[in-house]
Amino acid sequence: VLPSVCASFATTACIFGSLAFLKGDIGQILKVVPIVMLVVLIVSLVEAFFILPHHLKHALEHGGDKEGFVQAKVNGAVSWLADNVVQPTATASVKWRYLTVGIAFGMLLLALSAMAGGLLKFSPFPELDGDVMVARVLLPQGTPLERTEAVVDSLTAALSRINDDYAPEQPGGQDLVEVVVVTFSQNTDAGETGPHVATITVDLLSSEVRTVRIDDVLNEWREESGDLADVIAVKFAEAQVGPAGIAIDMRLQGDDLDELKSASLALQEWLSGYQGVLNISDNLRPGKPEVRVQLDPTAMQLGIDGRMVADQLRSAFFGTTVSEIQNGSESFEIDVRLDPNDRNSVADLDYFAVTNADGSLVPLSAVATIVFDRGYSRISRIDGRRTVSVQADVDARVANSGEVIANTEVDFLPELSERYPGVRVSLEGENAEASTTQRSMMSGFVLGLIGVFLLLSFQFKSYVEPFVVMVIIPFAFVGAVAGHLLLGLDFTMPSMLGFVALAGVVVNDSILLVNFIKHYHGDLQSVVAAAPLAARARFRAILLTSLTTIAGLLPLLAETSLQAQILIPLVTSLAFGLLASTMLVLFIVPAIYSILDDFGLAKLD
Repeated sequence: VLPSVCASFATTACIFGSLAFLKGDIGQILKVVPIVMLVVLIVSLVEAFFILPHHLKHALEHGGDKEGFVQAKVNGAVSWLADNVVQPTATASVKWRYLTVGIAFGMLLLALSAMAGGLLKFSPFPELDGDVMVARVLLPQGTPLERTEAVVDSLTAALSRINDDYAPEQPGGQDLVEVVVVTFSQNTDAGETGPHVATITVDLLSSEVRTVRIDDVLNEWREESGDLADVIAVKFAEAQVGPAGIAIDMRLQGDDLDELKSASLALQEWLSGYQGVLNISDNLRPGKPEVRVQLDPTAMQLGIDGRMVADQLRSAFFGTTVSEIQNGSESFEIDVRLDPNDRNSVADLDYFAVTNADGSLVPLSAVATIVFDRGYSRISRIDGRRTVSVQADVDARVANSGEVIANTEVDFLPELSERYPGVRVSLEGENAEASTTQRSMMSGFVLGLIGVFLLLSFQFKSYVEPFVVMVIIPFAFVGAVAGHLLLGLDFTMPSMLGFVALAGVVVNDSILLVNFIKHYHGDLQSVVAAAPLAARARFRAILLTSLTTIAGLLPLLAETSLQAQILIPLVTSLAFGLLASTMLVLFIVPAIYSILDDFGLAKLD
């Protein structure tokens, strides 16, 4: 068994090794799994050749050939399955080999169509039920602190009512809301500070204890708070964004701020039409009221420019330092500015005079137009271009961010480009982050498959027979899809990692089966006759290998802790994919090997 075991180890290491270099924020989390698996594989190989033989020797010396009751029953059941189910079915699959392969590929197409048709949805990262939620409050700039405090009081009162409703349903009648912290002058989403912003942070009862999901609490809080007057936005969300990023994040880039704002409002209106899309906002918001002084063309004729007017307005209303007096060890600056009675009203600008270079005074109203307006609080630039980010959260139980973005790209963005030709749209957020990790995962997967093919080519001394071993890989996808549908899970990046990692596991059964057909066929001289017998002979080893692996994975599927939620999709792909491949490998591999024999591409040693 040394060549087969070493080949199984090498092929599995090729797949896991290629996954140790994932990119992106999601990849930084997921790449820990293949690294750990590589170390475990190395240790298991040492254990198999140097420790296990001594254990077996000890067991045989003390136990002899006696079988216990349970062992006898299990052996009898496995032998009965091998004789009465596996061998007859394998014989039929070889006899009707083209039909068998056709049915198998039909199952694979059904699994692929379930993904393409939206029956099984894709999400970049699993939905986690956290314990901390926040309400980020944003009011117009210039809002006094008293008004912000009133809004915060209204939100905390609504939260208190929700706690009173849910507390009796919690174990032991515990409060659902454990801690509430209010922080003024802080709003990480707005990127602003001041009395007009605030953040309410709420610690809930642990998700392993409470009887309600955090998404339900957030929705209740949002509805209970209602519409608040003169509030730009209140974002109810979990405290931290996962490694996948924001669910929907679209960047609008252009030169005209008014056009960008109009395009942003149109996009927000479109997104608001989807159920489950929440907290829609952009980062181009009105700032404080401002006075704009626009020079008339006649100003240049008088020798007055914008810099001169700006400097004199600043000196008059803000002041300018004209001298400094030294008094002992201390110095005092002398600032000159207008009398308070002449600068306490915007109307004072009507009487302001600009001093020309020759000392003459020119009324400001005669050379400039004064406009009262409100600018933008912040203008973001990316790669030197003005950028507006439109962001939104998605309730995964109601909507799917990938479907929303895909539908928006097809049905709305072309129209938006026609209406606003100066605006360019790009996609960011969790879908862009998932694409980065997905590309690195697929490139690593392809490299791993090439490594597996080369290793098998050396072992079988053929460039055709490795395809027989590797053909089982895509059929493991059937089990992965079925498992996600059965458990009601979305297909996520951890799910994809589980399937890719599965490729290094399922080929091990194929290697054992093909190796047995080639080398341990007895007096049989045809693949058609040897393949069913090989399926029967290797059934016990394949079954026990797969069942022990699946049994080790099952406890994770039943885990409810927050930390396990990331691993459940990965384990689902592994467990159900391995289960499907175990059942299929006994019949598909003999059938395909027999088809190769029909074309003279397979041979027995």
